[in-house]
Amino acid sequence: MTISIPFAILLMAGKVDLSVGSMVGLSGVVAGLSFPNLGIIGTVVLVLAVGLAIGLLNGFLVGVLSMSPIIVTLGALTLMRGLAQWLSPSPLFDFPEAFTFIGYGRLFGLPILTLIMLTILALGLFVMTRTPLGRHTVAIGVNERAAYLVGIRVKLTVMLLYGAVGMSAALAGLMTIARINSAPSGTLGVGVELSVLTAVLLGGVPFAGGRGSLLRVALGVWLLGMLSNGLILMNVPTTASLMITGFVLVLPNPHRRDH
Repeated sequence: MTISIPFAILLMAGKVDLSVGSMVGLSGVVAGLSFPNLGIIGTVVLVLAVGLAIGLLNGFLVGVLSMSPIIVTLGALTLMRGLAQWLSPSPLFDFPEAFTFIGYGRLFGLPILTLIMLTILALGLFVMTRTPLGRHTVAIGVNERAAYLVGIRVKLTVMLLYGAVGMSAALAGLMTIARINSAPSGTLGVGVELSVLTAVLLGGVPFAGGRGSLLRVALGVWLLGMLSNGLILMNVPTTASLMITGFVLVLPNPHRRDH
């Protein structure tokens, strides 16, 4: 959910970021290496800054240089995964207890991770319903050229959206390693981009952008999580689970073309 909300907003603008899984992995490795020298606060700030910087770079390449979002973010996916494995060929363990408390602790009766996720959802809803950025995002997804002609700063908006996705993926990486108390560079975040994209599409955001509802995206994330958890409890084999998830995405077909 933490990644899916800003990812959905980006997709509403007709752009996509396939590098979020590798960003999760890289942020976990950077955090694990930084804790001994920077402490918890310094590490969190560094990781979020790295996520923001990489997101803005992706946004610059896509929004300013007009490169293909798929090509740019696939390249970033491979580059960041390789960088994570180069920085830490072996898994990192034993993070500060005050940090791992975020992964299992509770506040006001709710898991801290849930509160972080709800905060991201609330911020996303505020941006899309109460700020010009939300309206500009949808306008870019409907017709990027027309949005530019009416005065919307398309390039800056795209960069900001990619920056938000990069920072959210970095935050999700921190949340993940806090929960599992480990940062395996080879597997951390693998497949996250597909899970996020599936949840967002299931929530009704078309791949071409131009419309969508964050509440429906949240429902899509919840449905996908419930489906995955239910299949595990029923001891359904992994191969069958993947096929069932694919059918759930395709059969309702919310993106059917209207003729």
